[in-house]
Amino acid sequence: MKNLITLFIILFISQKAISQETQVVDTTRRVANITYKKNGSEVTFTPETPTLTQIAGAPTAFYKHFWELGDGDYSNEEAPTKQYKKEGEYEVKYWATNVYDNGKPPTSRPKKIKVDDANDSAEASNAMVDDLTLLRNREPMPEEEMVVVMSYKNYKDYATSGTLHLYFNEQKYKADNFELADTRLYNNERQIDSEDFVFTHEVNDERSFYASSKNEINLLRAHFQDSTEKEDLELTLMETKATYKKSSTIAFENMKPNEERNIFYTFKTTPEMLKDTSAIISVRSIYIPDNNYKTHKVKDMEMEIVTSHDPNKMSSNSTFLNYRLVRFKRPKFKIRFQNNGEGPANTIRLETDVPDMFDKSTIQVEDMYPKVKICPKTEVNYSCLDTTYTDKQAIFTFKNIYLPGSEQKNVKDYDSTQGFVKYSLKFSKDFHKQKTKSRTAIIFDKNEPIITNYSTTRFLPGISIGAKTGYNAFSDLEDSKSYFVGATISPYKSYKWYWQVELLNSFHEYNDNTTVTIEDIDSPTFIGIQRTTKKSSYNNVDWELPVLARYNVNNYIGLGAGIQGMISLSEKNTESITIERAESINGVEIGPYTQISETSNSTTNSFNNFRTGFLVEATAGFARIGPSVGARYVISFKENYNYMQFYAIWKF
Repeated sequence: MKNLITLFIILFISQKAISQETQVVDTTRRVANITYKKNGSEVTFTPETPTLTQIAGAPTAFYKHFWELGDGDYSNEEAPTKQYKKEGEYEVKYWATNVYDNGKPPTSRPKKIKVDDANDSAEASNAMVDDLTLLRNREPMPEEEMVVVMSYKNYKDYATSGTLHLYFNEQKYKADNFELADTRLYNNERQIDSEDFVFTHEVNDERSFYASSKNEINLLRAHFQDSTEKEDLELTLMETKATYKKSSTIAFENMKPNEERNIFYTFKTTPEMLKDTSAIISVRSIYIPDNNYKTHKVKDMEMEIVTSHDPNKMSSNSTFLNYRLVRFKRPKFKIRFQNNGEGPANTIRLETDVPDMFDKSTIQVEDMYPKVKICPKTEVNYSCLDTTYTDKQAIFTFKNIYLPGSEQKNVKDYDSTQGFVKYSLKFSKDFHKQKTKSRTAIIFDKNEPIITNYSTTRFLPGISIGAKTGYNAFSDLEDSKSYFVGATISPYKSYKWYWQVELLNSFHEYNDNTTVTIEDIDSPTFIGIQRTTKKSSYNNVDWELPVLARYNVNNYIGLGAGIQGMISLSEKNTESITIERAESINGVEIGPYTQISETSNSTTNSFNNFRTGFLVEATAGFARIGPSVGARYVISFKENYNYMQFYAIWKF
């Protein structure tokens, strides 16, 4: 009976474990299907998307669409119509991105279609304006898939063969953010492993442009961006390899003048991806149009990590900063928004928090969409962006604009309903090493405000090395003399609380265990008193290892408390015995003591006499960085070893 009960318990526990494990697995992942209809040479694609799960309190949920049409062309329309130049079989791919939806983006399987009626004069859905662009179908989300499109155009007046690079996974982040899952080529390009090139000519091209790193909010449409034709390829590659960990290299051949091509990359974000959803990460492309020359173009694309595809968002490129190096830097912030109304917005007001550590008067608008002028001080009737301030906020106001709504009739391109403001600013004259956070209230015309996520700014701990020297006063030890020198390590210029670890090397001399014994001597040769003095003296080299929590009251006063261990690296113990005699009558001395003999014995030990204790301290001076003086009291857990420490310290 007992065995049956045990078996029943085991089966019950196993069933519960299997049930719990099954609940963790997402077996209801939504699926979007591809359907299409042919009408002569035209093929119209339509998605069958699952029902959206509306996020409570958010604008109406909707899907954004991205189609890879199988011939190197793409579209972000909901139901694109396509004409193919050649007959044959094409594999079409589709990605749906759920906005304001409480769930993961649906998956979709590719669909192969057979084209029997082609049109050799058909044009691509997207005509390039710039010579090199980077686009994406969605913002990166941890453990999700995204598509990056690198488009390039031959701007030379002759056919060329060249190379393209795509760099990703920035060095400044410990973990990789992306894994390159697939690369799709449609124009006989080929992937290569080597990045070594041989150049046979130098070029002297008087055309000079500026390289842009702008991140347009209309992710799937090419807008004009200035590009630089650079010539120092070795410098560009060296700088890029110092910025990014991984890359993909593509070689192309026989590209005709003005020809446009697209390369599609599928990236999977890693489980270890940076979880800071206010951070901005980037990828970089390098386009070498002709391998006979070093001329090249560079394009950066910034992306914002998200946990849901909410187009109203605030982000920053300064989520982690080195406090030593930020004084003259200009952190950048970006506010994204989308009009989800049934009609256009004419006024958009962005009320964004500005933490005290920043100087509001130094705000500079770096980029924006819609593209407008900065408003003058007087009222105008044209489109412009106005910037005003309160005690705690900067207010950006788009005036006299037309931003269509996503629910507006005849609006097919959801990206056209989005906008952004990118701005930078300086730090205040006196700012501390504090974590800050800010968010934005977005107001479309007279509607209720939409509140964004928090954008955070943190400082890396950094390392501060200190030099320390002083004196230890042992009140319970006889003839004690103790001096020390050492080093400290702590976070650089912490604002309030921080940890500090020290290693101190002290030189300590003292006397201990002195005993005096007196006895009467009655012998044929001497009658009197004999005094025997035994004395131990120590000469030590000690190591102290304090670990303490410190608190800066202000810029000048600091307090601390902690524990420490002390061990004698070298201990020399000298024991001396002195015998003295004095004459006496009836046990009372009647003359001075005379030394009869003196002997001594020395022993040396290493790494012994380990002591522990508790400490409290206070410092005055420059509490966060620089010189200061302090006093520390150490309560030893060993008898007679309490002491006061007086010291000077300089933190670097």
